[in-house]
Amino acid sequence: MAGVEASIDRVRGWVEAAERVVVLTGAGISTESGIPDFRGPQGVWTRDPQAEKLSNIRYYMADAEIRKKAWQARLVHPAWEAQPNAGHAAIAALERRGKLHALITQNIDGLHQKAGNSPERVIEVHGTVLRVVCMSCGWKGPMQETLVRLLTGEEDPPCSLCGGILKSDTISFGQSLIPEVIDRAMRCAAEADCFIAVGSSLQVYPIAGAVAEAKAAGARVVIVNAEPTPFDDIADALLSGAIGRTLPRIFQ
Repeated sequence: MAGVEASIDRVRGWVEAAERVVVLTGAGISTESGIPDFRGPQGVWTRDPQAEKLSNIRYYMADAEIRKKAWQARLVHPAWEAQPNAGHAAIAALERRGKLHALITQNIDGLHQKAGNSPERVIEVHGTVLRVVCMSCGWKGPMQETLVRLLTGEEDPPCSLCGGILKSDTISFGQSLIPEVIDRAMRCAAEADCFIAVGSSLQVYPIAGAVAEAKAAGARVVIVNAEPTPFDDIADALLSGAIGRTLPRIFQ
């Protein structure tokens, strides 16, 4: 226990001394708000391997039945009921203190903005479930408006402008990440003097490479995660406690 307390004190000191803290968040921070991850022991795809097809762009674009199932899943997505937890609140508090240079997130649930982080400070590398996008004309709009169409009987609602296929404005398997978003994330990582990865397995590239990018630029690197990651050996500190208890202690 003494070692844990010492590590938290040390990290808190680094945060206090830092001018540009960059935080990277993964599914682990949202699971504490009741949003399941995909690949963990109780993950969505672990329990139902067929569900992975709903997030594969090839199946989604080719099969209307897959799209209908995907829309039904969006109707009951846990993001609609989920509330930010103490970990989200701690990162928002860090921004209010003027310490947060950027918040890079692999999550699509919008909980960081709901907690109070500025949308312009949040870099959503996998997009957001809060919007829909037309795969033909590129139109984007609020997800809730399209969900209303499902409730009135449309099973696979097309784009109102061009009739094209709609999907959540998230990056599905088989889709390319948006280069400008990734470039911004990597640039911000390289500008950090303290880089803190939270609740991420750090196995999904290219964004996992932001850890090495920050380290190479001279930042202190802290990893807050329940399980080991491939970057533990270059981290300056490893914290494995619950995110909702750990982040308030190092950020507020």
